Amino acid sequence: MVKVKMNVQTAYHGELLRAGKVYEIDEETAKRWIVSKLAVRVEN
Repeated sequence: MVKVKMNVQTAYHGELLRAGKVYEIDEETAKRWIVSKLAVRVEN
């Protein structure tokens, strides 16, 4: 699991993820979102 800060609002597995908030998601999804600028990685 990876912590990311969302740049946009999106739905993920039936949950609403808001822009500007930090969420923990699986690593594969996080990599795709970071590359496409939907989110940025947050260090612990």
